[in-house]
Amino acid sequence: MLRRLYHDQPATFAFTPDNQKWAEAQTKKFPEGRQASAVIPLLWRAQEQEGWLTRPAIEYIAEMLDMAYIRVLEVASFYFMFQLQPVGSIAHIQVCGTLSCMICGAEDLIGVCKDKIADKAHTLSADGKFSWEEVECLGSCANAPMAQIGKDYYEDLTAARLSEIIDELAAGQVPVPGPQNGRFAAEPLKGLTSLRGYDSGKTKYNASVQAAVDIGDTVKRIDGTEVPLLTPWVKDEKATPAKAPAKPAAPAKAEAPAKAKAPKPAAKKPVDKTGITKQEAVATSKAKPEVQAATTEVAEKKPRTMSAPRKAGADDLKLIKGVGPKLEGVLNELGFWHFDQISKWTDSEIAWVDNRLKFKGRIVRDGWIAQATELAAKG
Repeated sequence: MLRRLYHDQPATFAFTPDNQKWAEAQTKKFPEGRQASAVIPLLWRAQEQEGWLTRPAIEYIAEMLDMAYIRVLEVASFYFMFQLQPVGSIAHIQVCGTLSCMICGAEDLIGVCKDKIADKAHTLSADGKFSWEEVECLGSCANAPMAQIGKDYYEDLTAARLSEIIDELAAGQVPVPGPQNGRFAAEPLKGLTSLRGYDSGKTKYNASVQAAVDIGDTVKRIDGTEVPLLTPWVKDEKATPAKAPAKPAAPAKAEAPAKAKAPKPAAKKPVDKTGITKQEAVATSKAKPEVQAATTEVAEKKPRTMSAPRKAGADDLKLIKGVGPKLEGVLNELGFWHFDQISKWTDSEIAWVDNRLKFKGRIVRDGWIAQATELAAKG
């Protein structure tokens, strides 16, 4: 199936402040220089916020992760979980059409969607509130037929019940997800034959449905207000109540003094006044010269900078491997516009620049000096 960006795109995109904080937290889960690994969660968050993935959102995430735009577009267009066209402002209904659901009446559910929303999938209803599509197996075969609406599953559906759910959503209500025929979870239709008591009243609904009910809105777009409930790692540390001071431990019984042993140097502490640990000394001695340069701390010295490019115009610094549009802009802001400027950086000047870039270590790792020297020589 050919997947292309929608023809009518908004002008801009930006995460909400809370979603921006969440996105930045995702990038910190990965080592420096590997932030591109966060591309799928960030694309998903953008879709949750807006309902679908726009070109400005893809460009925004590409710049945020210092990736080429085409690489992010490749991810967005490859996975069918990303919607590349507008969806209903209230809900996008995904009807499972695979074997179990098809046998149990998925075609009837699709018929309801065609009648009440639009004749074709991925088409907005006349009022723009709903859209639908048929999807592959969603893994709820024991509760077939089913559909995913927003963040939750609506299972054991009939055509009549799906029609009611659409009407309830249109009226501003939030139908309780999960089984729609009275089942607690996926137990036999005639009732439990074993494991009796697992639904003995501790919760009104099964775990996933109870969580949805507690949140209070299964189709609400994620805009960051869910952060305290869904992503506790983004909470402000200042808001976390301090733990009560621990009670003093009872005095331990006196023991015979142990025979003193020669102290061992700690793995992460300096072994001498140079500050180099034994492990670092061994690793550095075996490392290549460029790795040694990258791992040895050097005093900073600011290179010569320029307030503007020369009259002939700035060099295209993106020709240096590892420099994208965002990094080029940072280098320009720092006062670097030409290859010959970069080619003359000393180790101490590299340290100065390195500490002002988002991802440390890439100057040496990608060989900027050698590249800039060659490009400057070519004119």
